[in-house]
Amino acid sequence: MNLSAARVFVSDIEDAKAFYENIGLALECYNPDAQVCIFNTGKTKLILESVSENEPEFEQSLLGRFTGLSFDTCDITEKYERLRSSGVEFKGLPEQQNWGGWLATFLDPSGNELQLVQYTD
Repeated sequence: MNLSAARVFVSDIEDAKAFYENIGLALECYNPDAQVCIFNTGKTKLILESVSENEPEFEQSLLGRFTGLSFDTCDITEKYERLRSSGVEFKGLPEQQNWGGWLATFLDPSGNELQLVQYTD
């Protein structure tokens, strides 16, 4: 069994589309009527789905959360500097973890938390 897709809920699909393209993801499908974007991230697709202000409180609570999604890089310092200089908001500097790798947490325009990860060799 393989993970085929992960969904992230956003408040503005246009802002989110621009953000995820800016961080280097390849847009595969965009449907403005359905308020959905699909990005090709390799074996797993990233699906962005808009949650409007008129949605119930439960659906609103899906915005601005820790997603658990990590984007791997072989040079976290370079990727951190490049994204930060392009306007991506980070919660702090890259930090080495007790398992040996490095993590840096950043936010999308809806406040969703994502991470850069650099694994050890």
